[in-house]
Amino acid sequence: MPAAPAKPVLLTGASGNLGRVLARELTALGWTLRLTDIAPFPDPVPERASFTRMDLADGVGLLRLAEGCGAILHFGGISVEQPFGTVLGPNIQGLYHVYEAARRERARVIFASSNHAIGFHERPQGNAAKLDVDCAFRPDGFYGLSKAYGELMGRTYWDKHGVENVNFRIGSCFPEPAEARMLATWLSFADLVRLCEAAVTAPRSGHCVIWACSNNPASFWGRDHRDRIGWQPRDTAEGFRDKVGHITSGNPVIERYQGGGYTAIDYSRGKPSAPDAFDLD
Repeated sequence: MPAAPAKPVLLTGASGNLGRVLARELTALGWTLRLTDIAPFPDPVPERASFTRMDLADGVGLLRLAEGCGAILHFGGISVEQPFGTVLGPNIQGLYHVYEAARRERARVIFASSNHAIGFHERPQGNAAKLDVDCAFRPDGFYGLSKAYGELMGRTYWDKHGVENVNFRIGSCFPEPAEARMLATWLSFADLVRLCEAAVTAPRSGHCVIWACSNNPASFWGRDHRDRIGWQPRDTAEGFRDKVGHITSGNPVIERYQGGGYTAIDYSRGKPSAPDAFDLD
């Protein structure tokens, strides 16, 4: 088990489902956390943590909150598909404020990206190759588009300012898989906590991207940068196959693409786009 970070860690989105898990589990491991969210923290604030209610639009407030922190776990912002105007402020402007705080503090950013940044890649069939992390972005909506932008911002801040960042392309992080697609995409809470440990405590990360899913044989995803931070998932969705393997949407768009249900929201094409992102057909 890695030692707790020497400096405090800022956790945005602390009042969300994943933020609450991380607040509880990381403080139990001895971490000192500064928690923040636009919504009140719904649980008792753990020992070794403090909570500040704040909007990501408050760039000055975020700078102050990040002072002295060694890392920022950025799980804040809009976490589901929403209209562009709703996503724009928290997920674009708010992310900029996070990176400016990290630049000043020389802190590492751990960014909760998403599989929806690549959601319009087709699911691999049979022996088809799995998708590697250097694939083209193919966002499946405005939420996924904001996550692609977030990864590119990390690339920019690494190249221009040397701000290290680890981007988690989170699949489906729930207590257990709920349908057949999650046999490929599921990330257990325990594997998420271990991933955060590895991302924060690794000696170096540079700019890297991780497929954030558990050890699922059915995974859609192949190579990534996990060796750079020393993370390997321990859990697997396979134990839930009999329970959920038969549960599908019945929607051909949802079942075709890796992004699942998000791909069908406002979908208006007459026929599917080509598997190659730049083909006309």
